[in-house]
Amino acid sequence: MAKDKRSKAPGPPATASAAPAAVPPSWPPFKPALPVVDLALESLVQDKVVVLRSFFPRSLCKDYVSFLRELPLVTTPGKPKRGEALRVNDRYQIDDARFAHRLWTETGLKEALLSKDVAHDDSNNVTLKPETGPALPARTTWTLLLYLTSSADGCIGGETVFYPHDRRSAAEAIAVSPEMGMLLLHKHGHDCMLHEAREVTAGEKWVIRTDLCVRR
Repeated sequence: MAKDKRSKAPGPPATASAAPAAVPPSWPPFKPALPVVDLALESLVQDKVVVLRSFFPRSLCKDYVSFLRELPLVTTPGKPKRGEALRVNDRYQIDDARFAHRLWTETGLKEALLSKDVAHDDSNNVTLKPETGPALPARTTWTLLLYLTSSADGCIGGETVFYPHDRRSAAEAIAVSPEMGMLLLHKHGHDCMLHEAREVTAGEKWVIRTDLCVRR
């Protein structure tokens, strides 16, 4: 599953909810060929939060922002449903097995993760629908956030903040600032930390969000 999420400075109230699009778009090619650097996992919180810097080069981030601007974005509802997180952003949501496969096999992500002991546990059970063949029972294990903009592009705020002791304490907060091309992974399930995104006070924050799934 691949999603785009754009956070921005406060604007008009939300008017509609985001539903998965029916037909996947024609995503831009990965040019130059990826990865452009040797990807190395950097742990921010052991076994819970890691990053891969320069996952996308700057030029590719700009290509994807330009492409995503043309998609039919929908503003998230102001009041979330039971069990959903509060979000204030515009988004385009799609179930796209082909693009998910490209992210896994054509970017160096598969090699970077399989070369390290990135633990997983039983978390959210899902059913994946590949392009061909039967549906696959799976479980989501990590959230992946690919930042396409940063403060250098005028994005002020928008940090992803983690609270290691499941309480909103400014003294304990671990804030990850948007960094163009950086991929952030954080754990699902019992090891999922309380987290939130800070408000974007100026500019725009563009993110591609997806989940890492394993067969169950």
